[in-house]
Amino acid sequence: MSYSLQLAMTLPEIILGLGAILLMLAAAWGGQGSSRAVSYAAVAILVGAFVALFGPASAGGTAFDGLYRADMFAAFSKGVIYIAAAVCILIAPGFFQRTSGDDLRPEYPVLMLLSTAGMGMMVSASDLLTLYVGLELQSLAAYVLASFMRRDGRSAEAGLKYFVLGALASGMLLYGISLVYGFSGTTVFSGIAEAYAAAAADGGRSIGLLVGLVFVFAGLAFKISAAPMHMWTPDVYEGAPTPVTAFFASAPKMAAMAMAIRVAIEAMGPAIADWRQIVVFAALLSIIWGAFGAIGQKNIKRLLAYSSINNVGFALIGLAAGSQAGVAGVLFYMSVYVVMTLGCFLIVLQMRDAQGQQVETIDSLSGMSTTRPGLALALAIFMFALAGIPPLLGFFSKLAVFNAAVEANLLWLAVIGIVGSVPGAYYYLSIVKRMYFDPAAPKFESTPGAVEGGLIVLTAAAISPIGLIGLSSLSAFSMLAARSLF
Repeated sequence: MSYSLQLAMTLPEIILGLGAILLMLAAAWGGQGSSRAVSYAAVAILVGAFVALFGPASAGGTAFDGLYRADMFAAFSKGVIYIAAAVCILIAPGFFQRTSGDDLRPEYPVLMLLSTAGMGMMVSASDLLTLYVGLELQSLAAYVLASFMRRDGRSAEAGLKYFVLGALASGMLLYGISLVYGFSGTTVFSGIAEAYAAAAADGGRSIGLLVGLVFVFAGLAFKISAAPMHMWTPDVYEGAPTPVTAFFASAPKMAAMAMAIRVAIEAMGPAIADWRQIVVFAALLSIIWGAFGAIGQKNIKRLLAYSSINNVGFALIGLAAGSQAGVAGVLFYMSVYVVMTLGCFLIVLQMRDAQGQQVETIDSLSGMSTTRPGLALALAIFMFALAGIPPLLGFFSKLAVFNAAVEANLLWLAVIGIVGSVPGAYYYLSIVKRMYFDPAAPKFESTPGAVEGGLIVLTAAAISPIGLIGLSSLSAFSMLAARSLF
């Protein structure tokens, strides 16, 4: 394979990396006044990276001696990641100006681009070393983003907690990688799969490979905030600036889930009986913990943190199936989830009191149907979708993973998942009840921003019955992406 073709496969990451470096120089020369220009340029770079997916980056195969893989699975995941990152860059300037009275610092979009480049490496990794490099590039930028508001104690605390717990999870992942390498003799996914297949053919298990598998999946569970490795999520979601929280809840979640799928299917596919037990345990615990943990929350961002844990549990049901339909179901589920969660955080950005201060209490949503009927309707759509109420897209995403589990003879898991969605529906519907039936709380300030308002309308329409127009296309693309792994 020619070197130029291999570079063409990695063109999205090249665009993001070079773009981030150029914008960093522009920020250094332009100073604080260049923030908005740098933000818009970062969105343009993300658009360029998205366009670059249509070519060798989506069908080139394996590059750089097995270190990197360009296929439809990676292209699908990157497309969702780039869209989510662009939204989180666009909503940031207004938030920082209203919160601190200053324009956004230009480092924010640069960090977003670097984190997104790392995510691209994560979903295209076909070697454990590439996976780890991409993961750390994404994580290091994320740690800084979490503590971006340096004068805010909650933001500083969120960044510190994320860094300390992230370092612990990275250590666990590295330990698992070292064991897998030590007992397989390679870090390439195809070679690791051969080692697991050989161990199974010998009529037993390699203890070293099995322990390595456990530690690798423990590290991956942290990145997708699956229980019991979820402990960082509520505090970081609450303390980080809201646009950053929206970013954490969308793009990295999609990247980490795609990375976990590729590791499970490509590298450890022959050991499905072993890793399926871990995935099933994490799925059930995440569904239960996320549902019951959210019920008593008073802060809307903490509630959405537990909601993310709960939704990861449903997505893992599709991964537990270990089939093409299961992977397609996970991709479909995560795509719909990204739209729903971005919509929720766009609403949170509108929650400001008469003095313009950010309000995050759930009580402040009371009676919003009379004070801000448009916002109440949009948030009700997002809540019903997250609860899985038909005919919203959230219902069809849950149906996709449950069907995959049934086809994989995991009917009991699908049944438990369906039952587990009931307590989750309780706290989603309680917010709707609060908005439409409780006495009105003080009205939120009308915040200017055509971009934020347009995005709320767009995301609400995408998961409403109007979005059913594109349902078959999204389902077909997710199936095509899953087929490239098998």
